[in-house]
Amino acid sequence: MPHAAQLRTVSDERLLAQCRVEAFRGPGPGGQKRNKTSSAIRITHVASGLCAIAGESRSQHRNKAAALWRLRHRLAVELRESIDVSTFVPPPWLRQAISDQGRLDVPLHSERYPQVMGLVLDVLSASRWRLSTAAALLGLSTAHLVRFIEKDRKVWAKVNQMRPGSGHKTLHS
Repeated sequence: MPHAAQLRTVSDERLLAQCRVEAFRGPGPGGQKRNKTSSAIRITHVASGLCAIAGESRSQHRNKAAALWRLRHRLAVELRESIDVSTFVPPPWLRQAISDQGRLDVPLHSERYPQVMGLVLDVLSASRWRLSTAAALLGLSTAHLVRFIEKDRKVWAKVNQMRPGSGHKTLHS
């Protein structure tokens, strides 16, 4: 299986080549058209077994794009890249994503978000889920790191799932 960091930046075509794509009739509103077309999409990353589904649109093309973005997000949340905290230096692309005020300015649904979020989780994991240590490594304040994590409920849930195993309390918004 490719490294987690590679999966976050690989082109859509290369990621899809590693996946199984299935179209099916999705549940929910839509009436007769919904029952006649297989527009819902399930994309499964074969090596990891992780999958994502989209079926909110009547367009199979839109659903495929949405499912692919959700799969990238899920891969970034679930798969960790090993980091050595003693030698870690934030990559230039991360430094470019930090505003003059010291915030990570990456919109939730941007192309770069899974890459940035995955690295943040990798650093947190390497820091044994200690926020202050991870924030310092990333060049952020602890408060700005918490605000970044807080924007995404799945990332927030992942961090809270992992922190107790390292002896830390869960985060509260």
